[in-house]
Amino acid sequence: MLKIGLVGVGGISGAHIPAWNAMEDTTLTAICDIRPERMEPYPEPHHYTSIDEMLEKEELDILDICLPTYLHVPTAVKAMKKGIHVLSEKPISLKEEDIELAYSTAKENNVCFMIAQVLRFWPEYELIKELYDSGKYGKLLSGYMGRLGSYPAWSWDNWMMDEKRSGLVPYDLHIHDLDFLVYAFGKPEASLKHRAKQPNQDYLTAVYEFPGFFVTTEASWYASAYPFGASYRFQFEDALVTYEKGECKIYENNGSIYSPTEQATGDTGSINLPKSDAYAEEIKYFKNCVLSGQFPDKVKAEELRTVVGLLNEF
Repeated sequence: MLKIGLVGVGGISGAHIPAWNAMEDTTLTAICDIRPERMEPYPEPHHYTSIDEMLEKEELDILDICLPTYLHVPTAVKAMKKGIHVLSEKPISLKEEDIELAYSTAKENNVCFMIAQVLRFWPEYELIKELYDSGKYGKLLSGYMGRLGSYPAWSWDNWMMDEKRSGLVPYDLHIHDLDFLVYAFGKPEASLKHRAKQPNQDYLTAVYEFPGFFVTTEASWYASAYPFGASYRFQFEDALVTYEKGECKIYENNGSIYSPTEQATGDTGSINLPKSDAYAEEIKYFKNCVLSGQFPDKVKAEELRTVVGLLNEF
């Protein structure tokens, strides 16, 4: 039974904690947050307001880091030096040099380390990589990825609106889509970026060029109460694949239109996507790597370096 510790009981922990609790071979032993009231909904794990105290008193196998961005690598290094495997929320850091520090520390202490880039585990996004790799609908011609919403006034200490601590929209929102592009297609050959940034809002758009196709992206924290939404459109030679309002659809050039869901049955030639919780899938993947003694390579250090380097150009 793996003993799990989680630090940072903020918004994203609401996806991580249920995933750990649902697994049969893990137990969420301890949670940590400087705000005791944030831990009250979870009475079973031991509660700490100091990460140093938690690491000192608990014998943890894995630490799950759900802290603000600027605390990811310092906390990960501290845990890995104690021989604890570390799963950390994205992004790894705002600084490229932190990538080498984190991965070298993992290697020196023979532990697993992974950044939770969740789109790599999201079935509707993995579908695009599968279609691209297989050539099922011919060559990829163009793409669009969007992640739009309003500014996060709810963050603790307003840290998300502090560029030095969060990196703002490039690192909070756009990183999801850019990371997926690098994962699926490799490093872009070129990019064209534009950004409109004010104290209370941040918007960017970027076009990334790959051999034979390009992908247009946009991300925002609008000052107005614009509802959050994530979407994509990928144009292949023989089909358009979309993900809009939470629904994936494939529009084939022959006129067929269908949703690739797990309910599809029979040998119809359609693609059946499993209904799954991507956050739970990434956590399960990391846990299995720890149990098997295999370093998690679904998220590679060189890919993170590419992403951070491109984000720092905004």
